[in-house]
Amino acid sequence: MNELIYITGHKNPDTDSICSAIAYAELKRRHAMDALPVRIGDINRETEFVLKYFGVDVPEYKETVRTQVSDLNMDIINPVSEDISIKSAWSIMQKNNIKVLPVADINGKLLGIITLSDITSSYLDALENNILSASSTPLRNITDTLNARLICGNEDEFRAAGKVVIAAMIPEDMEPFVEKGDIVIIGNRKDSQLKAISIGVSCLILTCGGQIDKEVLDYAQETGCIVLETCYDTFTTARLINQSIPVSYIMTRKQLVLFNIHDYIDNIKEKMLKTRYRSYPVVDDEGRIRGFISRYHLISQRRKKIILVDHNEKAQTIDGIEQADILEIIDHHRIGDIQTSYPIYFKNDAVGSTSTLIANMYFENGLNPSKKIAGILCAAIISDTMKFKSPTSTYADELAAQKLAKIADINIEEFSTALFKASASLEGMSPQTILDYDFKDFILNKYKIGVGQINSSDSEAFRKVKDSLLKHMKTVQENKGYSLILLMVTDIINEGSEILYAGDNAGLVEKAFNIKNGESSTFLGGVVSRKKQVIPMLSRAIQREML
Repeated sequence: MNELIYITGHKNPDTDSICSAIAYAELKRRHAMDALPVRIGDINRETEFVLKYFGVDVPEYKETVRTQVSDLNMDIINPVSEDISIKSAWSIMQKNNIKVLPVADINGKLLGIITLSDITSSYLDALENNILSASSTPLRNITDTLNARLICGNEDEFRAAGKVVIAAMIPEDMEPFVEKGDIVIIGNRKDSQLKAISIGVSCLILTCGGQIDKEVLDYAQETGCIVLETCYDTFTTARLINQSIPVSYIMTRKQLVLFNIHDYIDNIKEKMLKTRYRSYPVVDDEGRIRGFISRYHLISQRRKKIILVDHNEKAQTIDGIEQADILEIIDHHRIGDIQTSYPIYFKNDAVGSTSTLIANMYFENGLNPSKKIAGILCAAIISDTMKFKSPTSTYADELAAQKLAKIADINIEEFSTALFKASASLEGMSPQTILDYDFKDFILNKYKIGVGQINSSDSEAFRKVKDSLLKHMKTVQENKGYSLILLMVTDIINEGSEILYAGDNAGLVEKAFNIKNGESSTFLGGVVSRKKQVIPMLSRAIQREML
């Protein structure tokens, strides 16, 4: 069975990030791989429009790929019922060479655990002779443990109310050793059998395969005394009978140290260090037993498999990436700082959209994407290249979009108008929503810089929210330790962007774009690409500063 491969774009995903992940997962599945597209942020209005338009589901949200208990090679041990005898539990342990058993209800919910030491301790500590009544041991456990035959009475009517006694004395001396409700282990002496029944014992256990006289049998039936017959001798019967008590009586059910299937390995290590148990039960969210883990399992953990699309920088990727195995990276941005422990497939090309690369991977493999997948890929190319007006756009983007539009049966001009209209208005959007719409982190030398971008031609709505946007940007910059935060409000019609910036290192923006000191925003005509027109300029300004 193939391991599950997660395919994800960057944080605060844009349309290209989401659609390329969905499309690449579909391509992998067509190559018989178990691939799942995921997102590591909320989708924006534009992406929501695209997915609804083509009837494609939103990928599930995944917070982290840190190693979890579910990634361990757990010991799978089938649970037992709480009413089975400790002898049966012992036999199961010996047969499977295990030292612990989970005890669960009919739905698999964990009730407790029983260990080899629990069984041995109960046997050695069994000094009382009323343990069968104290543990409400069912008759079937006794018959199974002693390999006995029920010759008189009804199993459902058995109630062990007294103690277990060996009737080794003459009938006249039975009292006060034998009392009403007791379970009596006895030989084939008829007079002793009758005496025990007359006292009112609940059960006679005839050893050595002894036969019961008809008079005794009739008397037992008359008084409601249950009679069992076993081939074991009296000593063996006395030694075994306590092993018929149900595991529920000795199992550990309180203060269990257990883990959830979703717990992170980093978190459970501390609990393991503070305790010295041989193994720990693992349950799911419903409390059902899933297996057991020990310290040695931590060595054999399976790392999650992941493919990154539309990014290759650690600041932009999913949490816990250092604990996962990166299999591939498909991107069209600058080479970032993500490291891998072994060589991988890394496709990076100077095109306007990652979806262009994904589309061409379909075509290069002699495949056409489905109508839905072709539609979202075409939409992502249009979005990322701003309908081929962005300086990042190439002929490869236009060619791929044309092929995809034909498969999806859409008109690029008409669809582009609807697409940009869906994301153009800022009406009703909070400053946080606007900033997070398509926000990326960049580490440039010693600076941590955040750059957001949103497409809008709604100048009136922008003027209303501008001051609150700058205030929110300053708060985020201070609280999250950014050196600088920028927001590009890109006007596709006028082909330019209003640049808002906040931070103690705002001088970098002023140097990069020749802005007057003290300003917090400016319109930059012709600047529409974060990747090609903003980040490179900031990088050069930083390099000049370092000289």
